[in-house]
Amino acid sequence: MKKFKQTWEIQHNWQLIFPFLGVFGLGYSAFRLSYAFFKDLSLPFIIAISAVIFYVLLKITLFCFKKLENRWIVTYKWEMIRIFIVFALTGTSSMYVSRPIIKLLGITKENLNIVVYWVLYIIIGLIFYQILLVTFGWLFGQFKFFWEFEKKMLRKMGLKRFVD
Repeated sequence: MKKFKQTWEIQHNWQLIFPFLGVFGLGYSAFRLSYAFFKDLSLPFIIAISAVIFYVLLKITLFCFKKLENRWIVTYKWEMIRIFIVFALTGTSSMYVSRPIIKLLGITKENLNIVVYWVLYIIIGLIFYQILLVTFGWLFGQFKFFWEFEKKMLRKMGLKRFVD
């Protein structure tokens, strides 16, 4: 555990919650993916496939950490985990928030062309993504990072005048 704490620059035990949340979320995602594709198989096979998917996702995540470590300016490495958790929660939440909004507006696959429906769904999801990103960033104590990230994203979308 001491080596783990040194690697992730963890000074206080409460900071361990973020690596544990990250591993739990990765495991849950691996199980959901394996169950989505192999729900006809028995549970032991699904768990075995989940373990393989978990390993692959963990390798991809650690690779992303290495690549983004120098690009994102954070004080401690464990804050990178917190940032990844915020991105994961925001992406998922924005789609869950968009679903009832799009129904409230009366937009369905039946009354619109499927392409138009998905374009509107993505646009509404992106609007809520922007709001939720800063909100979850604030809740996880990374407001400054996500506010700067948000401003950079809005500038790239051509909305520079609203940011500056």
